[in-house]
Amino acid sequence: MGHRARRACVRSGRNLNDVSTPAGYPVTVIGGYLGAGKTTLVNHLLRAANGRRLAVLVNEFGDLAIDASLIEADDGDMISIAGGCICCSYGSDLMAALMELPQRLPDMDAVIVEASGVALPGGIVSALTLLPEYVLDAVVVLADAETIRTRASDRYLADTIRRQLTDADLILLNKMDLVGSAALQELRDWLGAEVPHARVVAASHANVPPQTLLGIGASSRVQAGDGTHFEADGFMTLSFNPDARFDLDALGEALAAPDSGVIRAKGFLLNVAGELCTLHVVGSRFAVSSAPNGAAPAFVCIGMSGVLEVEHVNELLAGPGAA
Repeated sequence: MGHRARRACVRSGRNLNDVSTPAGYPVTVIGGYLGAGKTTLVNHLLRAANGRRLAVLVNEFGDLAIDASLIEADDGDMISIAGGCICCSYGSDLMAALMELPQRLPDMDAVIVEASGVALPGGIVSALTLLPEYVLDAVVVLADAETIRTRASDRYLADTIRRQLTDADLILLNKMDLVGSAALQELRDWLGAEVPHARVVAASHANVPPQTLLGIGASSRVQAGDGTHFEADGFMTLSFNPDARFDLDALGEALAAPDSGVIRAKGFLLNVAGELCTLHVVGSRFAVSSAPNGAAPAFVCIGMSGVLEVEHVNELLAGPGAA
């Protein structure tokens, strides 16, 4: 488990400590081998932005076929996307592109870095540690349900495939419609053994709720309310407005544990000292940081229907001493 930071209201769980800051542009790194569906996923996220200003960084535009219906303007190394999003090519200099990005889109809500098919997402995560204006949101690695096991045992590809999977917080097991239910369960079991720290989300055509991959709202705009509702495609959201005080390290550990069924969780909670803090959980990682100005207690958890342990999560968020 990560070290304890000296600042009030800042804690870190597995691997999040290296890039966790109280504030910063959240970055989702998307990786996966050639043909896994990264282009389909990025187009899906741009189509479903719903007012969220996304900045997408790609290695080369030729590697990412942006849906022409989304493009408003094409200006060399930057494409303007409908709804205030942009897509930029970073070529061989990701660091320079990241440093320039806040000038190009200063009011962006989130950054997506699409890695090339043979790149290791961990290298991009390491680059983020040098840029304090960014904070890692999640590493999402796509896996082709039809071919992933074959490629992971190929003498030439296995090392790259397995290292990509190891870097993941969330593994998007894509093209599930091309395999049977028995094969899909075998794949889940295999991934669970190979990458026990990652959460596996099955999808067809990379169609998953955007908040599952990009986080739950912008850092200062998490909205929650009492009750439970279901998202599309088998995902469930639990929302809370708790006024109790929590041991946020313990709560983060509990929500990040595999038996919770939580894929993502984020919101603002009071710690034992009565300070309002941000708790962010993705897969088996969690971090506690200072809450933004103007925030109020609110918390949201997302998992898959039938997998998310609703009663357990409700008990955790009821607070200490709740009946």
